[in-house]
Amino acid sequence: MSNAASPEVYSPGLEGVIAGETAISTVTGGLRYRGYPIGELVDHCTFEEVAYLLLHGELPNETQYQEFDHRLRAARALPDVVTQTLGKLPKQANQMDVIRTAISMLAHFDPDTGDQTHDANIRKAERLVAQIPLAVAHFYRHAIGQPIVPSRSDLSLSANFLHMVRGTPPSAEEERAFDISLILYAEHEFNASTFTARVICSTMSDLHSSIVGAVGALKGPLHGGANEKVMDVLRAIGSVDNVASWLKDAFARKERVMGFGHRVYKTGDVRAAIVKKFMAAFAAKTGTQKWEEMAEKIEAIIAQEKNLFPNLDWPSARLYHALKLDVALYTPIFVMSRVTGWSAHVIEQLDNNRLIRPRARYTGPEVRAVKPRAQR
Repeated sequence: MSNAASPEVYSPGLEGVIAGETAISTVTGGLRYRGYPIGELVDHCTFEEVAYLLLHGELPNETQYQEFDHRLRAARALPDVVTQTLGKLPKQANQMDVIRTAISMLAHFDPDTGDQTHDANIRKAERLVAQIPLAVAHFYRHAIGQPIVPSRSDLSLSANFLHMVRGTPPSAEEERAFDISLILYAEHEFNASTFTARVICSTMSDLHSSIVGAVGALKGPLHGGANEKVMDVLRAIGSVDNVASWLKDAFARKERVMGFGHRVYKTGDVRAAIVKKFMAAFAAKTGTQKWEEMAEKIEAIIAQEKNLFPNLDWPSARLYHALKLDVALYTPIFVMSRVTGWSAHVIEQLDNNRLIRPRARYTGPEVRAVKPRAQR
């Protein structure tokens, strides 16, 4: 038997590399959260139920749901120092930078910050699920120069957020549309931000630090920030008549059309199909059919010319536009949802922890001797 060392295997971007195990979700055979197909969760559950599933491992029964919902509503409050700080930040500050700061500040006031036990981490995660939407809404209202809208404990998480951002409670259909988007964004296996969170907590760092790191990873335009670019594309094209010529020019410039392609889903993102189906009816009620018609033609051309298919960012940006939400809110909304998945992964990692420390393939010079300074 040879004693020769195995050759180093390098996969750029860790593509296809199995970097760990998880019982939280899988994209194999279609996205499932803890075994439940994402389509069934969208059809039968609220975001709060899905949040409970991710954090606690099972869908809640009626008593568990009521108790969980009560805890979330009771936690809808920000420390005065946090709200005051949000009101003093520059109005032009990047929303993701602001949310990153808010989460870091919230760690100072959480009674369980220093407790790394499983139960304490769940309590911290539940509070963040309730607090992050408030921080997003508070700074947004400050940034647009409008009064802060108080949180309402009688509304669901989705309805309360839309109420705080827009100033009036949403219709039942608007609430449902937003809830669907939160369910779909909640979890997605070992994506860049989730892996970041797991790497951080694997050092035995705390949950809030892990979530702050995940926010930094999500900010990038190749991850969560992609949804902010979708409406830029649609507005730049302007009308369905301009689609073919605009895309031809974009292809000639080798520009990437954001919202298409996925590292894992090579034949289409199941989440995008769910939102697209919903938008067929929702757009008619919100008067945004123009964007759906353009999107349909864009999808057809890109599929034919590039063999690329929409990911979740493509239709969700149009959904948020139909809800009259500013583009600056799109990625912070992603945070509001994905904090459930991030937290579940942090908890899972810490429950059976091993420091995540990969190797690198060295590409520098071979061994060389240091010469005296006069001879260099």
